[in-house]
Amino acid sequence: VQLQASGGGMVQAGDSLRLSCAASRRTVSNNAMGWFRQAPGKEREFVASISWNGGRIVYADSVKGRFTISRDNAKSTVSLQLSSLKAEDTALYYCAAAYRSLAGADSTQYAYWGQGTQVTVSS
Repeated sequence: VQLQASGGGMVQAGDSLRLSCAASRRTVSNNAMGWFRQAPGKEREFVASISWNGGRIVYADSVKGRFTISRDNAKSTVSLQLSSLKAEDTALYYCAAAYRSLAGADSTQYAYWGQGTQVTVSS
């Protein structure tokens, strides 16, 4: 499975962005999907996850109320809407497909990773 993330860019604080992740195979419709991010000099951190049917969604506390994860299984895509962006949201954002239909913040639950898309927020 290949994952292609897109939609990153350079924005100002308070702006919005929409990240998308396209999977190469329809079989990811049975897998939970997640977004992680890694800022320079920091470890990769969990952002959000969504179960195979969208019925269970988990957010990191740092993005709760500002980011929204969604998926379209017919198109094999998962999206992350970023709103009210802050400078501390600056990072390389990765999408990932989990081994199973449910997954959370533990990165070891994820089998496939995309190449990342850069989000830079200036204050």
